[in-house]
Amino acid sequence: MKLLTLFTIVALFAARLASAEPSAEASAKAAAHPVILLWPNGAPGSDARKDEPEKITGNNVSNIHHPSLMVFLPAKEKATGCAIVVCPGGGHRYLSYKNEGLDVAQWLADHGIAAFILKYRLGLDDATPKDTPQPYKWDVEGVADGQRALRLVRSRAAEWNVNPAAVGIIGFSAGGEIAAQCAIRAELGKADANDPIEKLSSRPDFQGLIYPGKSPLIIPTKDSPPAFLACGFKDRQDIAEGLANTYLLFKKAGVPADFHVFAGAVHGFGAREIGKSPAGEWVNLLRAFLVDQKFIAKDKS
Repeated sequence: MKLLTLFTIVALFAARLASAEPSAEASAKAAAHPVILLWPNGAPGSDARKDEPEKITGNNVSNIHHPSLMVFLPAKEKATGCAIVVCPGGGHRYLSYKNEGLDVAQWLADHGIAAFILKYRLGLDDATPKDTPQPYKWDVEGVADGQRALRLVRSRAAEWNVNPAAVGIIGFSAGGEIAAQCAIRAELGKADANDPIEKLSSRPDFQGLIYPGKSPLIIPTKDSPPAFLACGFKDRQDIAEGLANTYLLFKKAGVPADFHVFAGAVHGFGAREIGKSPAGEWVNLLRAFLVDQKFIAKDKS
């Protein structure tokens, strides 16, 4: 009995140590992919809730009140100077954080592109009850988070070996709506702002819209940044046909645009199909687009 008691005490002590100090692997991962808060003291309108924990369900994340970026930097010998803010989708109810976040960012970093996964505030529209855990509007707080993310990346461009004139944004599904609106509602910077980050431009140098929703809201002008567009033929009509119409609007506005439709693909292919199907080639096509548009030098292609 005494031996059992001693064993139990030792086991409990070891467990406490394990929980108190992260493993070497966890520490290395945290160091490799630091999380940077968009507003250290809390996002405007959300500072009172910034300490609420996020909700993680499988590979999905929700209840986001303290928006942030997770940083994925390429090895120095591979770095192209190009950077992308990555906006996962999830219907503005959650973020599909692995398929449209972690796996995408890792691929980009492995191929020389600095990637920054955006955890943006979630919410639907005016019909969303204000007492819900996510009482935000995607086209207000969500877009503000995207704009801040672009400014933040530019503010640390030298530190992260990024060309501040080659900072773009890509989004998937609902995240594509965020990315598109960041491009449409770009701001050049607030010269009189006290916050130095706010003095920088929020205009993305390019945009990637991957099976975005609400395509009627995507109205490019001659000043819109170049666009990479991709979707599945088997996606729902408003996305598959809507994105085709969006491409024609880019063409009419004279804005360079790549448009890809994958015959066998449905909604949400994200990184899941990389190396498995034609739809998985979108990442290589995106990189080729960035080379073509001179955001990546040809000697890095």
